[in-house]
Amino acid sequence: MYQSHLSLPTCTRSAALFQGKLVQNSSTANKERGVGMFIRRCYMRTVCLTKVPRNANLEKLQNGYLFPEICRHEFEHVQKYPNAKLISLGVGDTTEPIPDIITLDMAAHSRALSTVRGYRGYGAEQGNKELRKAIAETLYPDVHIKDTEVFVSDGAQCDISRIQLLLGPNVTMAVQDPSFPGYVDSSVIMGRSGDFQEENGKYGKIEYMKCGPENNFFPDLSSTPRTDIIFFISPNNPTGYAASRDQLEKLVKFAKKNGSIIIYDSAYAAYISDDSPRSIFEIPGAREVAIEISSFSKFAGFTGVRLGWTVVPEELEFSNGFPVINDFNRVVCTCFNGASSIAQAGGLACLSPEGYKGIRGVIDFYKENMKILLETFQSLGLKVYGGKNAPYIWVHFPGSSSWDVFAKILEKTHIITIPGTGFGPNGEEYIRVSAFGHRNSILEASERLTNLLK
Repeated sequence: MYQSHLSLPTCTRSAALFQGKLVQNSSTANKERGVGMFIRRCYMRTVCLTKVPRNANLEKLQNGYLFPEICRHEFEHVQKYPNAKLISLGVGDTTEPIPDIITLDMAAHSRALSTVRGYRGYGAEQGNKELRKAIAETLYPDVHIKDTEVFVSDGAQCDISRIQLLLGPNVTMAVQDPSFPGYVDSSVIMGRSGDFQEENGKYGKIEYMKCGPENNFFPDLSSTPRTDIIFFISPNNPTGYAASRDQLEKLVKFAKKNGSIIIYDSAYAAYISDDSPRSIFEIPGAREVAIEISSFSKFAGFTGVRLGWTVVPEELEFSNGFPVINDFNRVVCTCFNGASSIAQAGGLACLSPEGYKGIRGVIDFYKENMKILLETFQSLGLKVYGGKNAPYIWVHFPGSSSWDVFAKILEKTHIITIPGTGFGPNGEEYIRVSAFGHRNSILEASERLTNLLK
């Protein structure tokens, strides 16, 4: 076994390692003896290293995952300005209470677990059959999704990783640019990304499909190379743009022509206010080329409860004719013991007529927040996108670094946003602003931003 000296900054004793022994000393003594660092409120100890190498794919990841990085900046800002009132319009976390008709059902289910009649242990890995049926009938009423094609999970982000396991490391992939960072980062971990290219901010083996105002936030498929997998989210996070029916028809046609599989993320479908499709399966032929991921998180305020689902149609097959649904079922049964029964009880309540009505009321509240923020940035003469079909505003600051804009707004207004490049290189010059927040916070943020940017 190899040995190394590890500094543990969270420790409180002041000591240093000298000739393999732990010896007390002060920072003054270190200075006098020529030690090249000061040791305060920490100690050094000898540890043993294994001979197991680190996963080389993890070494390719750039910095930390975006949203924990934003939380780190938030923490540091609070330490710097402990008396400031911080307003978070950054990480898209819901803020309004879940309607009590839903939580009462969850509480009743939880209470029943302490009774002989109500106790249940493991459930089906694919999810409660009643909930799977309710998802199929309530959320896919006109596209003929079977309950057996619905897999209930602990959230869309976890399902992204399970789908990555399903597909393996050898497939090629394309992703919208900008887009949710989980698609790229999980692909890097799987080993299919290639090396990161500093000059353009991209991974060498990932096809980045540019989506911006110049192409109506939809990629130019005529110049897009064929890939095995196409990650596509609509409404888009971060731009807030919902693809039109015509655009999705082109996407499905492109996938069929190339023999590709679309991984379609519809996590924000409940926010669509126009006639844009809410599911890829509204498009003829999509059942042969698409998997759909979705979530109760932003739809029902379940960001902490954790509940989602994935639809894998029976018609979808690999190149050898093997049904994709069979392999996905195998992955789920191997890697997952099923979503919490309490969360599933909540999901079932969400899809009841009364629960669904309550959820729509909360979504309408966030839509009003969207309107306030949209009008704020527009009144300042800025180009603004989104804010109609998704709870995000995509704001353009021409000629500016997105991280610089993020830092300026945070420093001057104590408001957290998200720098656009966190979602891909085409996010440069943009920031994403979330509409999740209490109304008084949204109004105060509007005032602060107006005073800064006017």
